[in-house]
Amino acid sequence: MGFFSRLKESLTKTRESFVEKIDQVVTGRKGIDEDLYEELEEVLIQADVGVNTAMTLVERVRKGVKARNVQEASRLKDIFQEELEYLMGEKITPINTNPEGPTVIMVVGVNGVGKTTTIGKMAHNYKAQGKKVLLAAGDTFRAAAIDQLEIWAGRVGVDLIKHQEGSDPGAVAYDAVHAARSRNVDVLLMDTAGRLHTKSNLMDELKKVYKIIAREMPGAPHEVLLVLDATTGQNALNQAKIFSEAVNVSGIALTKLDGTAKGGVVTAIVTEMAIPVKLIGIGEAMDDLRQFDPKDFIDALYGVNKDE
Repeated sequence: MGFFSRLKESLTKTRESFVEKIDQVVTGRKGIDEDLYEELEEVLIQADVGVNTAMTLVERVRKGVKARNVQEASRLKDIFQEELEYLMGEKITPINTNPEGPTVIMVVGVNGVGKTTTIGKMAHNYKAQGKKVLLAAGDTFRAAAIDQLEIWAGRVGVDLIKHQEGSDPGAVAYDAVHAARSRNVDVLLMDTAGRLHTKSNLMDELKKVYKIIAREMPGAPHEVLLVLDATTGQNALNQAKIFSEAVNVSGIALTKLDGTAKGGVVTAIVTEMAIPVKLIGIGEAMDDLRQFDPKDFIDALYGVNKDE
């Protein structure tokens, strides 16, 4: 099964809570009235599309219906899909790279979102491209985090920079940047402690790590990737806003899209955040982390069949 087919399968629950619910609202209705628009908005909010995006989307559908002089409720489905495609866009935003030396990617996010796994899969993808990869265990607060990253480094076959549990994460960042340079590494993936985004002192620690990387390598980090868990729905949006205030988040990796009915949050993140979704994770396999393609996402959401 190719990635698109797996993506389509992973979005089954989201499809049921999103696309199929919209079909149910429209089916059997003769005309288009205010009640229908309100029900449509309600379905979108329940699918974790978010209030603002739901209102924007329904307003665009309303205008589309008026512009086309559509009378039949059944035709609203096609207009809705068109407007969703318009809002999501077609732009694919790759991970930033540094053509002149090591690309430093700082990975941030709260505990439990799949941060370490995302780093491991990214390392695997880069190595498959023939790049030399280095991992840095900057989450020194949890012994398990260092151990997990060490397991991934061994599995992928890449080097790891680590200090003892409880050591200064800034010191790990310092050593990792210098090691990346001296070893002619292509990509440095820097793990950071799973911040509780509500704890200001922990966010300050994150800012410190960012500053050390920037000081030791001007222009770095080239990417600050925020890992979000799709199963948390609207809470993921709140995390994105708070992390963006602490460090210059440049991209989002959305994990655990498989098995959640809250995949609609992708729409909210794409339309409400100025930060692009760059990667999506749809499972446990090494190659289940891929570049986010908005068009493929909507096609998969609607169950389109594609030859791969």
